[in-house]
Amino acid sequence: MTIRDESQDRDQVSCEDALAEIYMLLDKECTPERDAQLRQHIEDCPPCFEEYGIDEQIKQLLARKCGGDHAPAELKNRLKASIRNTVAQRYGWTMAETELRIEKTTEPPTTA
Repeated sequence: MTIRDESQDRDQVSCEDALAEIYMLLDKECTPERDAQLRQHIEDCPPCFEEYGIDEQIKQLLARKCGGDHAPAELKNRLKASIRNTVAQRYGWTMAETELRIEKTTEPPTTA
């Protein structure tokens, strides 16, 4: 695979960035701006386009073979956190995510 020159403009996406974020793109977890940047790079870069196509086919195959079963929300959250940590460690990126959890209880709150 040919890697593009690292002296690209800041607004352009490198092959390394595009390949690291392919599954975020496939899972629609990117901001609209990042989605557009990644798609533009993939359209202009044959090696990244090929990798994107392979990963997209794998994702579709897994969806068909799993019969529509859905993973528990807790597992999904742990996997997302693990992927984000790996990307942060490997590429020095940091991502902030806030989770709000609201639970309904049947007992009234106690005051101390």
